[in-house]
Amino acid sequence: MSGRARREEAVDVVWSGDWVAERLGVALEGEGELHELLGLALRRNPKRAHLLVSNVLGKHVPQKPSVVYGAGYGLGERVRALLGAEEARRAVVLGYAETATGLGHAVADGLRDAPYLHSTRRPVAGVAQAGGFEEAHSHATSHLLLPEDPELLAGGAEASTLVLVDDEFSTGNTVLNTIRALHETHPRERYVIVALVDMRSAGDRDRLTAFAAEIGARVDLVTRSSGTVTLPEGVLERGQTLVADQEAEQAGRADEAVAGVAPAAVTRVALHWPAEVPDGGRHGFTPAHRAALEAALPGMAERIAGALDSDVRRVLVLGFEELMYAPLRLGTALEAAMGSGAEIRYSTTTRSPVLAVDDPGYAIRTRLVFPAHDDPADGPGDRYAYNVAGAGFDAVVAVVDSTADTPELHAPDGLLARLAAHTGQVLLAVVPSYTPTPLQEPAVLPEPLRGPDFSSYAPEDVGWLLQDLSDTELEAPTEEREEAIQSGGAHYAESLPVEYQPSAEYQALFAAALDASAARIARAVGTVTETVLAERGPRPVLVSLARAGTPVGVLMRHWARHRHGLDLPHYAISIVRGRGIDATALRWLAAHHDPADVVFVDGWTGKGAITRELAAAIEEFEASGGPGGSAGPAGFDPEIAVLADPGGCVRTYGTREDFLIPSACLNSTVSGLISRTVLRADLVGPDDFHGAKFYRELAEADVSGDFLAAVTARFDEVADQVDAETKELLAADRAPTWEGWAAVERISEEYGIHDVNLVKPGVGETTRVLLRRVPWKILAKRGAGTDLTHIRLLAEQRGVPVEEVDDLPYSCVGLIHPRFTRGATGADGKAVQGA
Repeated sequence: MSGRARREEAVDVVWSGDWVAERLGVALEGEGELHELLGLALRRNPKRAHLLVSNVLGKHVPQKPSVVYGAGYGLGERVRALLGAEEARRAVVLGYAETATGLGHAVADGLRDAPYLHSTRRPVAGVAQAGGFEEAHSHATSHLLLPEDPELLAGGAEASTLVLVDDEFSTGNTVLNTIRALHETHPRERYVIVALVDMRSAGDRDRLTAFAAEIGARVDLVTRSSGTVTLPEGVLERGQTLVADQEAEQAGRADEAVAGVAPAAVTRVALHWPAEVPDGGRHGFTPAHRAALEAALPGMAERIAGALDSDVRRVLVLGFEELMYAPLRLGTALEAAMGSGAEIRYSTTTRSPVLAVDDPGYAIRTRLVFPAHDDPADGPGDRYAYNVAGAGFDAVVAVVDSTADTPELHAPDGLLARLAAHTGQVLLAVVPSYTPTPLQEPAVLPEPLRGPDFSSYAPEDVGWLLQDLSDTELEAPTEEREEAIQSGGAHYAESLPVEYQPSAEYQALFAAALDASAARIARAVGTVTETVLAERGPRPVLVSLARAGTPVGVLMRHWARHRHGLDLPHYAISIVRGRGIDATALRWLAAHHDPADVVFVDGWTGKGAITRELAAAIEEFEASGGPGGSAGPAGFDPEIAVLADPGGCVRTYGTREDFLIPSACLNSTVSGLISRTVLRADLVGPDDFHGAKFYRELAEADVSGDFLAAVTARFDEVADQVDAETKELLAADRAPTWEGWAAVERISEEYGIHDVNLVKPGVGETTRVLLRRVPWKILAKRGAGTDLTHIRLLAEQRGVPVEEVDDLPYSCVGLIHPRFTRGATGADGKAVQGA
């Protein structure tokens, strides 16, 4: 009877190292739980063919987060007992990238008060290297030490104990290399080595004893289990041959495809990660950071649980390479939040290439392969997620840092798409990447706001590069605002108009207009999106100009997803006439995306004022040296893509007709309940995002979702027309004519206004005049039909005359009262009937 059969007969469990042991003669001997802790796999590696696969590390094998965290925390408690409470408080814990970053962090937690640092393979520009070492048998050997506090690793006679944590202690070479490198520059009297398993040979054990005597320091060892690996002669060559044979046998088999199953949708969930807490220990993690994270974990877990489908029971929290601790703690918190009715597992992606064999006696049953998505210093390459495919997870929560939230992550062959083929739901949670304070400019770039905490849009539909001013009183009566603006006493962006509350008649008009124009809008959305995809690359980053551009950006994102399966990033950014664009938001975009991929989006053009404002603002930003101030321009393209371009101001548009766009009929209630943007010196600092308000109290009147649903429902209906129109546009001369600007200048002079800023051309801009400003009169193109029904209703309600005119390049033009004072209106606030 074989060893495998005896074991199955005794405990009815197949050891996940049997497959390798039987074929290569590799023997794993040791304490009782060793086979429960470790399995075996094979990898293509010229230095070591076999791989010890931990069942409690959370790297290759999905495991309960509480089990993974408990393994490290328990080792930390043992180190605390060894050192005593006082010395444990002074200790510094160092973990190894990438496999032991989470384990080391859990050990530091077990010590309770010890700061934590882990080595990294990700260089961070401008961060001074405090040390480094080599890992001889690894597939990626160079480790960097990049503490924010240079004193963290300081040595000397009074130096604290250094606790070094790795997942396994096999030969001791890595740890000895580390201690030797650090001891030469920062000597100390005591080191503690911590590992889940000690697999050294007798010779290696003697070598550690001699090394400690050589450097004159005490070296202790704390492990959970110990044993030995016996490797027969020629095992490396035979292992390499076995790997090659298996890979040849598997070639051509689509081990990642799930035939007949539609991929799951990917939903972004806003964690609200504490701003002061680093994403991990790459630059150091202090007890204060630990306390702040512990306080925030329950809330973040509740947000994840709330985003999961109601029938989800088996969930994988999947971390990302060195980012192991943050997803692990989110996993432990999710276990608590969802209770015993759910089964939570945790593992992470990895750089390590390992052979997958679908056999119960082998530790790596399946693997997903996808391209690197964090722009690694050593260039592009494959990355892996093991034992995820075929594991029966109802949902996967992918946790990455913001550095890795790139187009490659969202690409058709990227990690999210790979996961979506093997589960019913994929959530994406992004932890903001931490950069040491001396390097940050500003110290901390804010993270985007997302619904439902800010706006009624789905969190994945738009990230608002704004700050929330919802609790600030900003509204002023329309007449007071107009007088202050025209007298030069205030800028229009320093306050907000009181939100217009539509009458029942007007709401009915909006619904009718939406029904009548939904297909027309869908056609324009499709045309502008296809033009952008054709001319700006396959994965543009949509950046809408808040707030009029935001519904259009959301619709463009929906079109790209519906027609092409693309999950385009979309953000909303503030631009203010006369004040320029939000430079802090541009810096954020440059830090997270290639500026060349950014496409600015707006709803429509009037006379082209914002088009010119954006071009000037981007030119100024680039001339200033871009995000770094002196590192050269960032490369943003100021060209705007708009749904409608009646003014002839841009070359990327869905249509040049001036027609009713229902999102222009209302204010916040068709734009995610977000106000127009605010820029005021006492509220917005030089490193802050511009501000806006979220009108939660208007939720019952919100039709933002209705607008999106009505338009997206017509996508399939207009698809053929979009294809034809896009083809014609791409071949046409679309150079801006600036016809609208010329018309505005003419009207300004003819009507004695002498200020183009008081002339608002087009249906959208005229609607804004009637909703937000003090209107003087409306010019309507003779014969204009239903597109102006709502304009006529609003004008009637405000007592504003509508004048029919010929030779107007727009359907209508709104004129703001050119000599406004509060005395120019009646007691009811309606505009006067004449000049």
